[in-house]
Amino acid sequence: MPGETQLPASVSVRPARRIGRGGRGAALAWGGAIAIALIAPHLFASGFGLSLLCRMAIAIVFALSFNMLLGQGGMLDFGHAVFFGLGGFATMHLLKLVDGGLALPVVLLPLAGALGGALAALPAGWLATRREGTSFAMITLGIAELAVALVVMIPQWFGGEEGVSGDRSGGVALFGFDFGSAVQIYYVLAAWALLAAALMWGVTRTPLGRLANAVRDNPLRVDFLGYDPARIRFLTFLLAGLFAGVAGGMQALNDEIMTVSNIGSAASGAVLLMTYIGGVGTFSGPVIGAVLVTLLQVALGTVTDAWQLYSGLIFVAMVLWAPGGISGIVQSHAPILRAGRGARLLGPYLALLPAVGLTLAGTVGLAELAYRLQAVRGGARAGRLFGLAVAPTDPWQWLLPLALFVLGAWLLSRLAPPARAAWQEAAAQAARGVS
Repeated sequence: MPGETQLPASVSVRPARRIGRGGRGAALAWGGAIAIALIAPHLFASGFGLSLLCRMAIAIVFALSFNMLLGQGGMLDFGHAVFFGLGGFATMHLLKLVDGGLALPVVLLPLAGALGGALAALPAGWLATRREGTSFAMITLGIAELAVALVVMIPQWFGGEEGVSGDRSGGVALFGFDFGSAVQIYYVLAAWALLAAALMWGVTRTPLGRLANAVRDNPLRVDFLGYDPARIRFLTFLLAGLFAGVAGGMQALNDEIMTVSNIGSAASGAVLLMTYIGGVGTFSGPVIGAVLVTLLQVALGTVTDAWQLYSGLIFVAMVLWAPGGISGIVQSHAPILRAGRGARLLGPYLALLPAVGLTLAGTVGLAELAYRLQAVRGGARAGRLFGLAVAPTDPWQWLLPLALFVLGAWLLSRLAPPARAAWQEAAAQAARGVS
């Protein structure tokens, strides 16, 4: 009829029942997240456990802010830690004012991080979002190097190599809480993580979020429709910087110190690992990646010095064989499970477990021997591996992990193709609705 908007034939309208089901699923997911945040400190009540939970909350916000650029907007930022670090420094300076008598609740200080991150993203985004693709990535890399140089050159603001420190319990108590204890600051960080995650999830549902997806997929078409891709990229960049600043403010409250390491390439690389391992483009992917990488950094870092090597190996494996990340693996199996065909994959997948176990055992053995060999050459003791005394200078001790790795890799080369074929067949039958 005249005056009505006509949809293309390829566009289908989902029935209200499906939309309602999706809304209930989102409500259950957020309710589960809140429940986990409330219960977690009771399950991990030790100092180490609470510290790990706090770092996970910070990493989740940081990774989700990075995913706004890479996953939602298709912008690979090699200097995202700039906004994280500058937001943390802004929060730390406000914390010092609170310690000096400023009547401001500590729980509100991450707002200073949001402001600091957004102000830093303004000039950086104005410059970087004029380009896309590789040019954008190289510009952000240059901005990151400039920011690190700036931090070193202005010790009056950034504290030089010692950084800037404060005391979160030195301000005005709120309802009797001074937030000096680990459990109190955990609940503050968990509340900020939930709030920031909910806001970022909401942004993906706005017209700006949809346009960011369109610019990621086809900027020329967006330009043809009358929207400026550079402006959309800039607004997305600004919001990503703002939320990265919130994560930096959370970091400042947790550690009570900010240094140049919080703004350098290591922090930018860590958030890239989190997002890719968890899954680029999905909202749950960065959350999964943040939890996993934080476990590798904190928990595994207390057991072995080779945790960075393991992080790198996981990243390479994901990029090569599971580019959708962990969330992509889950999503690729969801239709199969809904169609009731998951049992047919059980056999091929179980057959892979011994091969995967052998390959992992060999990889870990070789990596640990290599690190212990370096330690022995430096004058330290080799220590023990899996409860056994090791002598990394003995060539014979390298044979067992090498044999395990070679055997596991050979088995994987034989067993992986049938498992993949079984998955492809199950996915195709699930798509056709065949039982």
